[in-house]
Amino acid sequence: LDNLFPVPGKSKSKHRSGCPVSISLETFGDRWSLLIIRDLMVRGFRTFKEFQQSGEGMATNILADRLKRLRAAGIIATEPDQADGRKLNYRLTEKGIDLAPVLLELLIWGARHEETGAPCEVIAKMAKNRDKVLAEVRRRWSERDATPLIPKFGPSGDGRNSAIPPGQT
Repeated sequence: LDNLFPVPGKSKSKHRSGCPVSISLETFGDRWSLLIIRDLMVRGFRTFKEFQQSGEGMATNILADRLKRLRAAGIIATEPDQADGRKLNYRLTEKGIDLAPVLLELLIWGARHEETGAPCEVIAKMAKNRDKVLAEVRRRWSERDATPLIPKFGPSGDGRNSAIPPGQT
């Protein structure tokens, strides 16, 4: 289809298959990349240091590599820090913010089917108000509002979420 209807800005690189799911996973499908995207999107992180201190235990070499890959894929961009131009801030691009529905569904799915540190009531509310949550994510992105959308979740196994019963989401 790309040959018939070329899409500006679309990657022309070789992929294992032509499947959109496979191509998407090649681009951002490892756990570290998704966690960086999550932190940019809903936790308001902007700096290398914030990602490093996220509590996920990502090694600095892995973090640097994933930031480089996400930037090369056009999912994130860098810009100089307004307070200190020597420092870089990371920001989702339009391509990156378009992943908001994917991350929201992963969050809801994980809380529904696994024991997590996410409070059941927060996730249930997000599940019932998907469109409003996504609109708020996009608003915060467009206005450069770094206020966290969701609280930092505690470690799983703390009794706060023993998987949300299917009827609650």
